[in-house]
Amino acid sequence: MSGKYDDIINLPHPTSQNHPRMSLHDRAAQFSPFAALTGYHAAIKETGRLTDQRIELDESEIARVDAELQRLQELLPDRPTVSITYFVPDEKKAGGSYRTVSGEVKRIDVVAGVIQMTDRREIPIKDVFSVEIVV
Repeated sequence: MSGKYDDIINLPHPTSQNHPRMSLHDRAAQFSPFAALTGYHAAIKETGRLTDQRIELDESEIARVDAELQRLQELLPDRPTVSITYFVPDEKKAGGSYRTVSGEVKRIDVVAGVIQMTDRREIPIKDVFSVEIVV
């Protein structure tokens, strides 16, 4: 019984005279899946990233932070070293994180609402959770 392709089944594989043979790597790349959902993996990773909720200070805690800032203001001529914990809102989703920085305070700018450090960092006063005067 003869098959449908018996006349061509044993012919040699055609080779182009004009184009070189494609490497297996390049040939496989033609058939590899494409990123149909661009950014999907980044979105999943971002969703899984945890943030902290801002702790709302009550009246007594606000008074405590204000007292610490007043004491700091009095000690400014001596360039005190402090440790300040403050809330940093997340740029991409609700919540944020608490950071603690240590260093010398240059000034407290009540008008701008920031604590200026000697290393040029500015900490928003409204985000301050605690101030510990080290020296």
